[in-house]
Amino acid sequence: MSQKITMGAALTPEKIAEQLADGGAVAPASVAEYALRLGDDALILSQRLGWWIARAPEIEEDIALGNIALDLIGHARSFLTYAGSAWGKSEDDLAYFRDEPDWRCAQIFELANGDFAHTIVRQFAVSFFQFELYSRLVDSSDPVLAAIAAKAVKEVDYHRDHSAQWMLRLGQGTEESRRRVQVALTDVWPYVDELFRDDGLIDDVLIDDLDGVAVRPTTLREPFDELVGRVLGQADLEVPTGAVARGGGRDGVHTGGFGVLLAEMQVLARQYPGATW
Repeated sequence: MSQKITMGAALTPEKIAEQLADGGAVAPASVAEYALRLGDDALILSQRLGWWIARAPEIEEDIALGNIALDLIGHARSFLTYAGSAWGKSEDDLAYFRDEPDWRCAQIFELANGDFAHTIVRQFAVSFFQFELYSRLVDSSDPVLAAIAAKAVKEVDYHRDHSAQWMLRLGQGTEESRRRVQVALTDVWPYVDELFRDDGLIDDVLIDDLDGVAVRPTTLREPFDELVGRVLGQADLEVPTGAVARGGGRDGVHTGGFGVLLAEMQVLARQYPGATW
């Protein structure tokens, strides 16, 4: 792949698609699979966060979670646009016309919102993971992935700070807020492990054969643990240990509520395929 993707604040999904079309380039199949994973992670999490609009504990948080969800949709559109270039599909084709086993998001992104503490703990884990991932992906040998990551990492840095401030606020707040966030940590943390598992796609193809397209997940675990441990220590919260979820989201194995989420997200497009506004 030799196409050049122009970097900068104006980088949008539409701009990426336009530049790909101008260069006549498409993603190699293995790169498309990797981009699909990242797009699915972002899109599914954005759907979960959008539920909180008009339900968050304060108006400012309605706006904050809504803005984070919009950022994630932007990331998803860019990754899915690039992934779809390999298969002649649009971002909408991938978002609205795949069935549950075809999705490649890690299970933590699709976990039910639970109470506000559960949502914040999930956001805390995934934003710190995504920041480490995108910070490394900016050096990808694939110029499209590098360009998307360069824009996304700036926004995820805000997501990371937002969640960390809430962890401190809940952990150092009332006895009840501390109890709830500690329960949420215990419930959510088993799903963190899946984020850092290497597999054949990344090891054999994207790193070895294609020379540094992807980021090896295991290399992100140490900085992740150090930074989240620092925040949890300041919040006087305990880092959960022991239980690890089986996972399987990267292989199309999902949690019980995932089908319901997809049904809500896809119903209009499937009921009226090809409709425009």
